[in-house]
This record gives sequence, C-alpha cells and structure tokens, in this order.
Amino acid sequence: MSKSICVFCGARMGNNPAFEQAARDLGNVLAKYTWRLVYGAGDIGLMGAVANGAQASGAATFGVMPEHLMQTEVGKRDLDRFIITDDMHSRKKLMFINSDAVVLLPGGAGSLDEFFEVLTWAQLGLHSRPIIVANIEVAWIVLTVPNAKLKPAWIVVPLELREPEAITVLAGTITLTPGTVSADLSDQGHSLLVHVLHTEDPDAVRDDITNRYQRRLKEIFS
Repeated sequence: MSKSICVFCGARMGNNPAFEQAARDLGNVLAKYTWRLVYGAGDIGLMGAVANGAQASGAATFGVMPEHLMQTEVGKRDLDRFIITDDMHSRKKLMFINSDAVVLLPGGAGSLDEFFEVLTWAQLGLHSRPIIVANIEVAWIVLTVPNAKLKPAWIVVPLELREPEAITVLAGTITLTPGTVSADLSDQGHSLLVHVLHTEDPDAVRDDITNRYQRRLKEIFS
C-alpha cells in the first residue's frame, strides 16, 4: 500500500527563494515514490508550492482545512480529497491519522504548533511515526555551493545582555540554528564569538542575531 506523507509548512513563501523550490521538489519526490501528500489544503505560500509540485508530477493529494481559514489560506479545492473541519485541532488530527510520516518545512507559529503537537504525541508513546525537520537553508548551501566557494566566517557579536542565564540562552539558540555555532565568550562577557558556515555578509548575520534573538531576550530578562 502506498505511503502518505504529512507536510507541515507555511502559508507564506518565507524570506528565501530556496524554500519555495524545496517545497516544489518535495512534491515531485512524493510523486516519484507514489506517496500521497497530506497537508493543510492551502493554495498559497509553501503549502501551495508543495501541492502544485505534487500535482504536476502526478502525486495523490489529501488536504484538510478549518472553515475559518478558507479565505485566508485559500482552500485548494482541486485536490484528490479535500476536507473542511470545524477547528485547528481537528485539522491536525486528521492530517496525522491519515499519514505514515511527518515532514516540517519552513513556516510560522502555526507550523511549529503542528510540529510540537505530533512531537509531544511521540514522547507520550502515542505513535512511532518518523518526524523529519527539513533545514532548507543549510541543505541548499550544501547542495548548491561548491566547497571552494564556501565563505565561512568568524563573527564577533557584541552583547547587550548581562545576565549569565540570558547569555547562555542566546549562545544555545545560535548553536541550535543550523549553520551557526557559538564558539567562545569574551573574558569580560561583552561579546560572543560565532562561526558561520557560509555568508556573503558577516555584518548582516551579526545584526540578524542581535535583532532576532538578543533584543527579544533582553526584553524577557529585563
């Protein structure tokens, strides 16, 4: 019997063109192995990309969408099977019970909610389905940038944080983000040394760490 793969992903394209291509490629791969796509039934963003990729290559499709998102996420009604639910929880449950494995592509809070729910079910022993988290950006670098053209960099990130706990969380967050590793803390605790796998603009990476992570942690620990 053919397998069904549940894909959690965003209703937007994200900030990297590689995300859309990866979603379409995943749809193509599902068709190649005659696997069915199970997803959130949207016709926009990465949801639309993975569905269009699957349909273009001949894969079967199964979509589930709560009624209140029909306009926002543009319900894709040309799927092989299209189900409308009353709420988000029913959507997640139907997607999960109709699949044999779960893949997480880039997305927002909704995708993370879906991911953590199925992860929690696994930790509770309710299922043993494979859960795959796709790191598109690093995979894209590995697959498309020759070793000779990689531009690794050491970046010094000035610290606005002073609490040891906050600095520890920041360093851990950087290391858990694929492609970056926290390597050292200055003796005075005023900066972090970070290694980046590949970047065209080290200053932009430094600023992104400060704006996305450090300033939010500063608000939390202030």
